[in-house]
Amino acid sequence: MKSRITDGPTAKTPRALETPTTAGNATVSGAGSTPVDDPRAQSFALRRLHEAVLGDARLSTAPRSVISESWRRSLAAQVNPDSYSPIIVYRPDEIVDVRSAHPLRAVLPLLRDLLVSIADASRHVMIVTDAEGTILWREGAGDLCRRADPVGLCEGARWAEDTIGTNAMGTALAINAPVQIYSAEHLVRIYHSWTCAAAPIHDPDTGHVLGTIDVSGLLDELHPACVSLVNAAAKLAESHLRHQMELRDERIRARNLAHLAGLRGEPGALVTLSRRVIAAEPHGGWPRRIPVEPGVDRVLLDDGREARVEPLPDGYLVRLAHPARTAPRSPTLSLSFLNERPAAVLDGREVPLTLRRAELLALLALHPGGLTGEQLATMLYGDQGNPTTVRASIHRLRAMLGESIMSTQPYRLRARVEADFLTMRAALDVGDVRTAVAACRTSLLPHSDAPAIRAERDQMVAALRSAVLGHHDVDALWTFTRSEPGSGDIEVFERLTRTLPAHDPRHGLAAARLAWLLADED
Repeated sequence: MKSRITDGPTAKTPRALETPTTAGNATVSGAGSTPVDDPRAQSFALRRLHEAVLGDARLSTAPRSVISESWRRSLAAQVNPDSYSPIIVYRPDEIVDVRSAHPLRAVLPLLRDLLVSIADASRHVMIVTDAEGTILWREGAGDLCRRADPVGLCEGARWAEDTIGTNAMGTALAINAPVQIYSAEHLVRIYHSWTCAAAPIHDPDTGHVLGTIDVSGLLDELHPACVSLVNAAAKLAESHLRHQMELRDERIRARNLAHLAGLRGEPGALVTLSRRVIAAEPHGGWPRRIPVEPGVDRVLLDDGREARVEPLPDGYLVRLAHPARTAPRSPTLSLSFLNERPAAVLDGREVPLTLRRAELLALLALHPGGLTGEQLATMLYGDQGNPTTVRASIHRLRAMLGESIMSTQPYRLRARVEADFLTMRAALDVGDVRTAVAACRTSLLPHSDAPAIRAERDQMVAALRSAVLGHHDVDALWTFTRSEPGSGDIEVFERLTRTLPAHDPRHGLAAARLAWLLADED
């Protein structure tokens, strides 16, 4: 149960905390650090100060301002200094599902690599909380974890200031800054034998706090660099999350830039599900975020203009509304052929594909001026190709798409074509390597043996590989290795291991993959 003060001197704010204080003999400046030359002497001095403040005595010294302010907030929430029962938000059987859905799960391996070994050596535990201060992960020395359990320093417990008083996790969330809480700077007395340092971790997309990273331990084993360490870990986690966000943005742009191009000069923007603008035409004049609501097809921009909203699989296309415009909209054929399983969608309707139909659509998309039956036969079968066989396949495909979508003499697509392989080629043409590599999950129709498809596939992979190796962009190199064409490229992995810093978690993965490829080659 959450503790509440009902009477006694702690039910009101002591006079020493009624106004902001400055550091005295027993305090130091700054929210983040408390130098401790003699831990036991410092703890004794802070306990005397703690008792004096809560006893409403006259003080010749005062707590640090960050501590005074935290004690005021905690006492205003009626936290009892003599009670130490944090609220248990999640039972052990619930915590696994909660953790699997939390965005900080993506940075946990990074935090483990940086902090858990240090925590073991310095007799601390590493803790990661959510934005409400609930502990989601706790790792460290087993005997110290066993000492932490009885005082509620365990997974599932909520350590916000309003439930357990001044502590590094809750106070870091309250002030949105790194902080170290030492011994009797904790409001609740049971924690005076503990010390902790925590820093908030922010979502690079929204700027909102996702949670905190904390290192806690017994006061005799305080590491003087704890607050600097957790702050560095938080910044590294934010950098990793930002990198992942940028990769997602590149993939979204690669899949949807054709929608912007299809506006043919009409102002528009690609917007993520979190309402952030990641591409726009024209580039200026758009806000960083647009308040799009799911299921609503209109949005009012900050400058009073109305825009239309068209949902996409991973975001929105926002375009300025022109009510008087009545020109009919061309049908759109979307092709996704840089995948193991090719897919085609015509105005929202999925088109059933065989490999042969996918090959025909790919060739027609690559040759927008049209192709004859003889040309298609040669491209699909080589010199022995039979135009009659091709015409039969084209006839079935045309009947499936609709006669208005494909013209004859020559065979030509009359729909607006959006294709991932065309996006990749266009990106390479303008030197946009990140967009090109984000579009390429596999090579073009990897199971096709058609001569023209094989040639186009080899040329595209060769062009992409050359661009990636020549661009000196380590993120593009890494993304290329996650694709089918790059997953076995020894030269790319050699470049990665030379370029990535040793502390980058991708370095170890690249080195391991390179060793495996070299061993397999032998």
